[in-house]
Amino acid sequence: MFEKSQSSTNRNFSIPVTSARIRVSPSIRLLEVPLPTRYSGGMDIPDLKPELTFPRLGTLQGDIEFAFDAKRAAMGPHIAVRWGWDESFQRNLHLQRFAAKPFFEIRKRDRRIGTLSFQVSPDHVRFGEFYLFPDFQRQGIGSQVLRHCLTISDELRLPVRLEHLHWNPVGSLYRRHGFEEIGQSEIHCFMERPVS
Repeated sequence: MFEKSQSSTNRNFSIPVTSARIRVSPSIRLLEVPLPTRYSGGMDIPDLKPELTFPRLGTLQGDIEFAFDAKRAAMGPHIAVRWGWDESFQRNLHLQRFAAKPFFEIRKRDRRIGTLSFQVSPDHVRFGEFYLFPDFQRQGIGSQVLRHCLTISDELRLPVRLEHLHWNPVGSLYRRHGFEEIGQSEIHCFMERPVS
């Protein structure tokens, strides 16, 4: 359910602020988070022809579960090596991020192969939640998807920011595509790629 509450202007976009309510199951409490409309119905990611499409994930339980399954499959080993996998904690963290960001499915022809988040702000694009199922990793798909999103960001004339776990090897993919470290926390590396 989305309800309009106010609006502001961002570059050439009008961004009404809304509230999103997501119910996953009776045992998980209802989340209500303010979201700009563009995250729930605004900018879409164009197809990467001939094979890749990026349908927006909605708030249906099947979409939320698909995104969580992609995270568990792609990130689970990197999280488990450090802390073990706490299903309840990871699910709650996922629900918070799902409510706060626009999620897109990565689809190759008719197969659901992963997810990503692509969030446009006034001064940058936030790229994240980029998970490919293991059967689709190490085939160049991640590089294709990342290059596609960088091209879109360049067309918007915005730098791209992201973060990753220090010990996750995905950092080398980002460095190969022009990202530079701009900061770090105890567990995350923060990166930015300027406009090309």
